[in-house]
Amino acid sequence: MAIAIRKPAEIAKLKAAGEIVGQTLEYLQNLVKPGMTLKEIDTLGEAFVREKGAIPSFKGLYGFTGSVCTSLNEVCIHGVPDDTVLKDGDVLGLDIGTKLDGYFGDAAITMAVGTISSRDQDLIDCSKGALYYAIDSIRAGMRFKELTKILEDYITEAGFVPLRDYCGHGIGTKAHDEPNIPNYLEGKPNQGPKIRNGMVFCLEPMVCQKSGQPMVLDDKWSVVSDDRLRSAHYEHQVAIVDGKAVILTEA
Repeated sequence: MAIAIRKPAEIAKLKAAGEIVGQTLEYLQNLVKPGMTLKEIDTLGEAFVREKGAIPSFKGLYGFTGSVCTSLNEVCIHGVPDDTVLKDGDVLGLDIGTKLDGYFGDAAITMAVGTISSRDQDLIDCSKGALYYAIDSIRAGMRFKELTKILEDYITEAGFVPLRDYCGHGIGTKAHDEPNIPNYLEGKPNQGPKIRNGMVFCLEPMVCQKSGQPMVLDDKWSVVSDDRLRSAHYEHQVAIVDGKAVILTEA
């Protein structure tokens, strides 16, 4: 496994791409409301990214048709924007990628549409909390599997389970690069590569309620848990600078 070590100038370019992702997510979160369609959200997101001078990197990636992954209710990740109309009480995941000057940005949020149940809010809080707790825990020299265990422990202690078979990932001049960073531990935490200064990667806790076993829907993209219950997904892109993680995808 060859994990790239980025120079400060490269990290600056990744931050520029990432900030546009954060700005787009903030823009959409302030606009989304009941009555909008997923396609409308996708169109608004793409236009905002392009206005900022970046390219929406998900459009056409591996054949994906949208610019924003719009994951509604039980869809955890990779939701395809279509004519579905949002209703009060829905839970919506937004995942956005950008490409700017040859470097990629990538982040995601899950948001309430109108007023949601306390259970749904707990689900969202778990995904977001796991992400920020893990980021705060990162230190150069720890192993990626230790980070995976931190994510898994946070999710399970909150009473939820991580989605399996999907993971966080390295990022740079490719949208997805080494290493893969699951939200569940396989093997022992003292195995595998170490986190080092200059590495850049995305963490993305994908949180399900009862089962973490994934199913892909008929659109060949949307991923749900086989319990078919609602789920949540948060993501940030970070760089390791002076031994700690710095978030690159904040607005």
